[in-house]
Amino acid sequence: MDAYKATCEGKTILVTGGAGAIGSNLVRELAGLKARTVIVLDDLSAGSEWNVPSLPNVLFVKGSVTDEAALKRIFALRPSVVFHLAAFFANQNSVDYPQHDLMVNGLGTLLVLQYAQLSGSPRVVYASSGCSIYGSAAPLPLKEDFMSMHLTTPYQITKMLGELYGNFFHHHYGLPVVKTRFFNSYGPGEVPGQYRNVIPNFIFRALLGLPLPFTGEGTETRDFTYVVDIVDALLRAGHFEEAVGREMNIASGQEIPILAMAERVNELTGNKAGIVRAERRVWDTKKRLLASIDLAREILGYEPKTDFDEGLKATIRWFRDNWENIRKEAKFPPGMSAAAHGITVK
Repeated sequence: MDAYKATCEGKTILVTGGAGAIGSNLVRELAGLKARTVIVLDDLSAGSEWNVPSLPNVLFVKGSVTDEAALKRIFALRPSVVFHLAAFFANQNSVDYPQHDLMVNGLGTLLVLQYAQLSGSPRVVYASSGCSIYGSAAPLPLKEDFMSMHLTTPYQITKMLGELYGNFFHHHYGLPVVKTRFFNSYGPGEVPGQYRNVIPNFIFRALLGLPLPFTGEGTETRDFTYVVDIVDALLRAGHFEEAVGREMNIASGQEIPILAMAERVNELTGNKAGIVRAERRVWDTKKRLLASIDLAREILGYEPKTDFDEGLKATIRWFRDNWENIRKEAKFPPGMSAAAHGITVK
């Protein structure tokens, strides 16, 4: 077993947001690596309890990162590593509810860092967002030494705020903080919804036989990153000393055209409804995204291994295998439910 995985054995590890897509996959991996206890803190506002592995060494605590009673309870267990993934997700959600975004992503992150520092946690890995930090005018590929103060949503602002708090706790208190900047994660574990990512929403619509709404001109790209590769990067960030105090892009390092992705989802699901044009959201100003992952390669030994097409197929299989739970929990405006269309999964 690789050294960065072996160090998980026998440890107590906290995963905030552990019922979400990335969190649940990370929890499952940590449990399999024989962590003594994997503590999951999640208020289920975006995650799903059925997504949390039911295993003897997994402890689920329902609560928010803004709930100090819950934080006192879990930090009393002295976690060795804290993976702080909990967030009020994502851009449009933060535009609609900016105060709640600030409470969860700002105050929640501050509280987690405070309790980690007070409890003597030897490592905090913070889930930042590469799609947020760089703004819309950064040169490609996006590199860690560039940042923008001209951000377009509260979510982008508060993810940067989390990094700044992490820097403060590292420099002032010596708290070992690592900042991982995710790019367009996808894969098993993410339930679709009004404020969720494009791939689970496209797969959900395609399996319902609905057209996929496309808001671009046809040239837009994203750096889609498979959740298993992100989990591997997180494990590495929790291990390597050279990562402390640094920020690193966690991405696939390749551009995928969004229109081509939509067409492939329709093809893989057998959806004949095609693609329809939709109005672009005001804040959506990035036409292309491509991250440099050179620093993560150098410091973490990170290398994304999942082919995009294989990742899409695995995600569709997960949807089919968990269709009843997904259909019950998908949160969309009226008119998007399976019952409303009288359509069953293919």
